[in-house]
Amino acid sequence: MEFNRLIPELYVSDFEKSLSFYTGVLGFSISFQRTEQSFAFLSLEGSQIMIMQYNPSGTWNTGALEYPYGRGINLAFQIDNLDSIIQSLSNFNFPIKHGPKENRYRMGEAMLHNKEVLILDPDGYLLRFLQHLGVKKMNE
Repeated sequence: MEFNRLIPELYVSDFEKSLSFYTGVLGFSISFQRTEQSFAFLSLEGSQIMIMQYNPSGTWNTGALEYPYGRGINLAFQIDNLDSIIQSLSNFNFPIKHGPKENRYRMGEAMLHNKEVLILDPDGYLLRFLQHLGVKKMNE
């Protein structure tokens, strides 16, 4: 298994609920799991994240957690087919925070074109799923 150079680890309030959400609703696969620690390493189309049951006395804690977790960060996942995520969210009656919407971002002298949707996971982490639609030079 090859590991990305940056892999976010998310503390969760209910490990089983979060694992079910990420695998059942969003389609992540479990690359490996340590059930004794309520930990899972998850993958989706080249993106990797880890989830772990929050332990208030844990060594790596930087402060108390309260909903919504992950304030000030959004995690972007580039996928091939955004419509499949949107359909799955609909099938599970899971609310979409924003979108789907097409956005353009300047990247040097070009415009990056994406279709995006924002959701909050069960602990309030902001997740942005995007499908890359192309790049155009600014004068086109």
